[in-house]
Amino acid sequence: MIDIKKIREQFPILQQKVNGKPLVYFDNGATSQKPEVVIDAIGNFYKTGNSNIHRGVHTLSRLATEQFEQSRKTIATHFHIKNEQQIIFTSGTTDSINKVAQGLAKHHLKSGDEIILSTYEHHSNILPWQLWAQKNGGVLKVIPLLEDNSLDYVAFENLFSEKTKLVAITHVSNTLGLITNLQKIKELTQKYNVPFLLDGAQSAPHMRIDLNQIEPDFFVCSAHKMYGPTGAGILYLSEKWLGTLPLASTGGGTIKTVTFEKTEYAEGALRFEPGTPHIAGAIGFATAIKFMDEVGMNHLYEHESYLVNHAQKALKQIREVELYGANDHKAGVISFNVKGQHPFDVGTLLDKYGIAVRTGHHCTQPLMQCLGVQGTVRISFAVYNTIEEVDFFIEKLKKVITMLQ
Repeated sequence: MIDIKKIREQFPILQQKVNGKPLVYFDNGATSQKPEVVIDAIGNFYKTGNSNIHRGVHTLSRLATEQFEQSRKTIATHFHIKNEQQIIFTSGTTDSINKVAQGLAKHHLKSGDEIILSTYEHHSNILPWQLWAQKNGGVLKVIPLLEDNSLDYVAFENLFSEKTKLVAITHVSNTLGLITNLQKIKELTQKYNVPFLLDGAQSAPHMRIDLNQIEPDFFVCSAHKMYGPTGAGILYLSEKWLGTLPLASTGGGTIKTVTFEKTEYAEGALRFEPGTPHIAGAIGFATAIKFMDEVGMNHLYEHESYLVNHAQKALKQIREVELYGANDHKAGVISFNVKGQHPFDVGTLLDKYGIAVRTGHHCTQPLMQCLGVQGTVRISFAVYNTIEEVDFFIEKLKKVITMLQ
């Protein structure tokens, strides 16, 4: 069991009031709040250790480099990766996916090739591939949904052909919270010898992820959804792609030697990290990882699952509410609508009670088209959320529904 009171005390922002009411923050799918240890780690770096890394011989530079590289090791250990050089620091999930797309476009992807995506992908895992396809006569194939809004894995296998060169899929739907069957993804991609990219933006904050066991070719996630800072994230590359993925960008830090005639690039992670990285972001990210590990990923997942199931059960009892992707096996996210009402109106009125929810299409417009709606109200949980907050939300939602009728 986890001590929620003790956890909540570590998040300064949760102590404030919004519109005269205690803040109920249910927008964690967009970004989570930050514990004091993360805020302090970032502040302390700038106060006492700020220096550029890797190429300095003075004390501050050496210490900053050690902190930065130790952060890489901490994150690698969390994701069960033996070689920390497989962890590339980026500005976040979107940046990571673009690095892969731009790299693969140089040699791996050819005109007429096919990429398989799912119906519930975030725009960040659609647009880079769509841009490539439009420029190169490529084809995007989409895994359809079943009636319960889960992926149709039978249809998925039928999408494979000799032209399939990549499967790019989210681990957890940021709109529905549904968890992808990774065993099925792994079986089929290995059967057809196709690499796969796993978008962990919505899974990494909520569950234990063992990349050594999953064996994706590429894995991406963002720090800011994992109690860490904005503008920081990672790209994991399998051993195969670490040495062969073409560079999307170059610059200082990525090289061994440079002449006007030829450049010899660095090996490992540095080859993909041009310029001065977000050093404080990496340190803050590693500190957030330590916070999550101290709580325990299994405890964190169990707590959030309890909140999801409690909230779904209560929402099902409100006849004016329509739930999407209702399922007991979810990761921290619930989407719904109040029948006949615009989600923006529902979200605006909930805010009057200090309840922060997300409204709109959640960067999943193709999914919204599939569901036949313009948008939804989304509540998403973190480890600091409580049953009392869920009950307060349900109480105020009922009042909002009455006000809108």
